[in-house]
Amino acid sequence: MALFSRLRIHPLLTRNRRYFSTILSPGSTTPLSSKEKTRAALSLLKSEANPEKIVEICRAASLTPESHLDRIAFSVAISQLSKSNHFSYIQQFLDDLRSSRADLRSSERFSGHAIVLFGQANMINHAIRTFEEYHADVVGSGAGSVKALNALLFACILAKDFGEVKRIFLEFPKKYSIEPNLETYNTVVKAFCESGSSSSGFSVLAEMDRKGLKPNATTFGSLLAGFYKEEKFEDAGKVLDMMKKHGIRQGLSTYNIRIQSLCKIKRSAEAKVLLDEILCRNMKPNSVTYCNLIHGFCNEGNLEEAKGLFNSMIRRGIKPDADCYFTLVHYLCRGGNFDTALRICKESIEKGWVPNFGTMKSLVNGLAGVGKVAEAKELVGQMKEKFSKNANLWEEVEASLSQ
Repeated sequence: MALFSRLRIHPLLTRNRRYFSTILSPGSTTPLSSKEKTRAALSLLKSEANPEKIVEICRAASLTPESHLDRIAFSVAISQLSKSNHFSYIQQFLDDLRSSRADLRSSERFSGHAIVLFGQANMINHAIRTFEEYHADVVGSGAGSVKALNALLFACILAKDFGEVKRIFLEFPKKYSIEPNLETYNTVVKAFCESGSSSSGFSVLAEMDRKGLKPNATTFGSLLAGFYKEEKFEDAGKVLDMMKKHGIRQGLSTYNIRIQSLCKIKRSAEAKVLLDEILCRNMKPNSVTYCNLIHGFCNEGNLEEAKGLFNSMIRRGIKPDADCYFTLVHYLCRGGNFDTALRICKESIEKGWVPNFGTMKSLVNGLAGVGKVAEAKELVGQMKEKFSKNANLWEEVEASLSQ
């Protein structure tokens, strides 16, 4: 057991459950459910910078990769630690978890998740080590784990180490007796497309054909996004033709990829033509469709078109998400349209979605600048009430309104 023999047990492991419970619910005598623990941990992790406390919070919540909410909490913790360059804590935390908890020790799912988290922290050498040790400790001399391989390839994408994706894809299947599956090939195609080498995806498709593996909508979606990003529209057309040959219809998810990709390269007018095409085919666009278009037009400075699309989606009964509201408020403030920004901001706040401090400050100052000081002060009051931790920042903003 190469992985476990050399690990030192973290002193935090010796602390009792009672101490851990006070971290997540200070003053409470009622035991928390696992979901309540994770929610409490998430709330604490988002504002915690001390690496030791971050680890304590995660241990208190007894996180596992089996729960989606727990995986989010793991990701937030790793982000907070890597943001502050506390990489040694990441290594020790993930390694200690595997060594100390019997339920995670031989878990393929946890090993795969740990590999991905190392990739998120840009610690690819540790991701590879975790893969190799999982293979040695659990898989042994039998066929390797394709799930662990796929996790490793995805970790390289997260770390933007596309050279390692290619090397691992070429070397590891043979070295560890792993038969790549559709997810493996899709991950490699995604890596080529994100690295600006989308044309190499065609060679992956050729290999899939030789292996008798059929590409799916995910395969072609990655290729479309890559070719649009590189502005190779002829190749994007070839991909659409290939989809037809493989009997894969162009569904809403494919349209949304094309719309988002065109908006990213500031061709939002062309993207809107695709919305018209969706409607002509009696398909129903969703919030993703509209929000991508709204962001695209906002980014190109066409606020009237963005507002029109926002009103259109509301009329169709499609609910905007938080990002859609935040995008509109931000760009409307930049464009000096503070009345509309205030109306949309109020709608967003009613739904429990509050734009970030910078956007809100811009709106408050903008309202004051056009003579709407009362409305500005009302917003400041709401922010002070909702975010008491930032009350001092809002008091400074409020003080400037009175000058």
